[in-house]
Amino acid sequence: MPVATSHQFRCWRAQTAVTTGEGLSEAEALDQIRALEELKAAAAAAQARLTTHLHATRARREAAEGMSARDRCAGLGVEVGLARRTSPHRGKSHLGVALALTREMPHTLAALSAGAIDEWAATRLVQETAVLTVEHRAEVDRLLMHPDVGLFPGSGWGTRKLADEARRAGYRLDPGSAIRRVRGAVTDRRVSLRPAPDTMTNLTAFLPVAQGVACYATLARDAASVKATGDARSREQIMADLLVQRLTGQAQATGTPVEVELVMTDQTLFTGSSEPAHLVGYGTLPAELARCLVRDAGATWLRRLYAHPQSGALVAMDTRRRLFTGQRRHQLILTNDVCAVPGCDAPVRHADHTTPVRSGGTTSQMNGTGLCEACNYSKELPGWHAVLTTRPDGTRILDLTTPTGHHGRSRPPDPPGAPDPVARRLRRIVA
Repeated sequence: MPVATSHQFRCWRAQTAVTTGEGLSEAEALDQIRALEELKAAAAAAQARLTTHLHATRARREAAEGMSARDRCAGLGVEVGLARRTSPHRGKSHLGVALALTREMPHTLAALSAGAIDEWAATRLVQETAVLTVEHRAEVDRLLMHPDVGLFPGSGWGTRKLADEARRAGYRLDPGSAIRRVRGAVTDRRVSLRPAPDTMTNLTAFLPVAQGVACYATLARDAASVKATGDARSREQIMADLLVQRLTGQAQATGTPVEVELVMTDQTLFTGSSEPAHLVGYGTLPAELARCLVRDAGATWLRRLYAHPQSGALVAMDTRRRLFTGQRRHQLILTNDVCAVPGCDAPVRHADHTTPVRSGGTTSQMNGTGLCEACNYSKELPGWHAVLTTRPDGTRILDLTTPTGHHGRSRPPDPPGAPDPVARRLRRIVA
């Protein structure tokens, strides 16, 4: 069977890009929507097979070079993420799912190739069978997906039901897997914060089931008691307010004795400018809301930042509150609090020398990049190369080269107070 080339794939993509449905009946439009959905699933299956091939090829080459088995293919998940234009974390997940599907779950891979299930359903099946032995995982795969004995074909199950049945089958085959799942999950307990629309956030706690249910039940019970006194707030609003009160010790989040870093221009703070601000760990905030946060804070510390006159990028800051090295790291986080690697939006954890000190790199803002922990470790692997350049207008560009010679490029977003990007570009053209 002839192998399709990258050029052919791009031609197919171009054909689907111009599809408008003009002249089609309603039934024909739905048929094409279904066919395209099946094409997406088949493409995901092809990506899984190609990812496994890449893994095997890389492992053979590095074994021939004398690399230890533990270190082979390190960083490959990051490369997959770059190729799929997603985060390194998602890239590593795609790599793991691809290896599981191609090596241990052939029936699920066949269903994905045929368009019977989508990529997310296949991923959930991999996740639900991860603690099983290879033999038991293969049995679950056969039970759910085999066209002759499978439970899934024609069932009309959604992804959630399919994952639940996979979990149920796994428990029956290996009762001890439930204990292993619980022990593994408990070690992953965590609290995370993600931005939400309309200057809200999603504060999420990943907890053992008993603790999670107890926390929710307590909030719900106490909210019901408050509501019974005639409180005008909704039950959900009361629960949210109780959560803030019990975590911070105050009835509201204002005046909380925790350092919250809010970056804004002096015009926004003092003269009522509409230039947006930046809240570290969240993102862009409207100017008026930023002023309200400052006004309602119990105590406010001002730290002066010095910006590039054309780009607005931070170039210096007061150093009275921290050591010199700590200030430089802090400045990188204030400049851009998410990882600089293309596609990665994880919080900055490491202040990295783009050009390593061992290669002559300096400990300076012009050579500093904010990276998450995983991306910083990946960047140090053999074959990776990073270059940080600064344009005349102060804009910094990070060019990342992978071991296969592929390139990724990123630049931090414009900081608060940066000139209008359209006007800046016009000035560059004129110059």
